[in-house]
Amino acid sequence: MLTARLPQSEIDRAVEALRDGDLVAFPTETVYGLGADAQNPQAVRKVFEVKGRPASHPLIVHIHDTRALERWVLSVPPAAAQLAQAFWPGPLTLILPRAPAVDMAITGGQETVAVRVPRHPVAQQLLRAFGGGIVAPSANRYGQLSPTRAEHVRDELGDEVKVILDGGDCKIGVESTIVSCIGDVPRVLRPGAVTLTQLRQVVGNVEGSPGEAPPRVPGSSDKHYAPRTPLRVVESGRLEQELRKRTEKYRKTGVLAMRPPRSAGKFMTWINAGVRADVYARDLYSHLRTLDRSDVTEILVEEVPAGENWDAARDRLRRASEAGNTSPVDPDIAALLADFGEETGQP
Repeated sequence: MLTARLPQSEIDRAVEALRDGDLVAFPTETVYGLGADAQNPQAVRKVFEVKGRPASHPLIVHIHDTRALERWVLSVPPAAAQLAQAFWPGPLTLILPRAPAVDMAITGGQETVAVRVPRHPVAQQLLRAFGGGIVAPSANRYGQLSPTRAEHVRDELGDEVKVILDGGDCKIGVESTIVSCIGDVPRVLRPGAVTLTQLRQVVGNVEGSPGEAPPRVPGSSDKHYAPRTPLRVVESGRLEQELRKRTEKYRKTGVLAMRPPRSAGKFMTWINAGVRADVYARDLYSHLRTLDRSDVTEILVEEVPAGENWDAARDRLRRASEAGNTSPVDPDIAALLADFGEETGQP
């Protein structure tokens, strides 16, 4: 696992690409980001084009430290200042009032901007050498699995990214916690590695729900973080039963669980992700990618436990499940219809 600084020549090449308006993928402690110069409107729009990202979906501006905040935000409320001091650099994104010069494409047309100081040493190298803000959503196609290795970026985006900085596997593996500091009380808009309890230890009153009409933020759509293969979250006690229903019909099925299988099966691919919340989250997207590429017709995921340490993984799985289940047709009926189509030549 690479976590050390990269040779300066690699950083210089990435900085040159950014200044030329090209895209650069780089590691953060959460996931790999698809970076562009935040002060170059054409480069920012290129991020949307390459990802296939809706224009209404805002981007996060990455900066090297809090001293750069004044370029991007109109004001910093006391609670935001306390959270930044406690968790930056780190996996926390703050939603703050937009400075007048911030491109509205970055904010999705809103008067708020998302800002973060990442902790990964390569991200810090790049940001300091570049000397400006870098917008960087996850380096993947919109709505699909986020990359946690450089190879994931290469496989998905290929030549559309000018430079890919390889900083090894991401240590956290799910996107940052997002907290809105608009209004009287900070609110968590997306769960991540920084938990509600940790936030409250710093500022006291933090709401755990978005409330009414919160700012739009990255990764907040109902259907997101999804493999191409349909995914269903299953109660732990029903996992084998649901698996049996599929494999008895010779349908190859992928399983992501927190334990080994109780029996072997020819038509299943089973991954035991373990019971540690941090390790489960770190490996979640990588495991789902493995199952997505294993020629299965469906992925069953064992429901994760209750508790805030599992909130981020639960949130990502819920959205991935929504994305994979756009049809109300029962999977058994769908399989029969597919078989009928093969026999009759009908689509």
